Amino acid sequence: MPEPYATTLHVRDTCLCLHAQRAARTLSRRFDTAFRALGITSGQFSILNSLNRPDPPTIGAVALLLGMDRSTVTANLKPLERMGAVSLDVDRSDRRGRRASLTPQGSTLLAAATPVWRAVHADIESGLDGGGEALRTALNRLS
Repeated sequence: MPEPYATTLHVRDTCLCLHAQRAARTLSRRFDTAFRALGITSGQFSILNSLNRPDPPTIGAVALLLGMDRSTVTANLKPLERMGAVSLDVDRSDRRGRRASLTPQGSTLLAAATPVWRAVHADIESGLDGGGEALRTALNRLS
């Protein structure tokens, strides 16, 4: 017997996963549009930002921070490496692994992208009750 249409409406109106995915896609499109002039996407901005640390992180550490698997991180690093923004090097402490770091060009790109992120982020937060803190707290609890 097929699922009743009422179930479809219930899922549409109450499913946390659906609502989170829809909001994530909307946010990504908004940031993608803002970053387009710099030649990067919102996902690439997140990766660049994740590499902005004193010591180059392992691919695993980047994956953990971004909530991705290592193969997805590696695939997403490739375009940044081709554009000269990221360098991938063998991990000296474990030759089987690799570490990723920002190149000088990548640092410059991140420095140009961060004010764009700040402006778009502030605009989005200004439209949220509580400035986004309640949403961040709830999302962090889920992850």
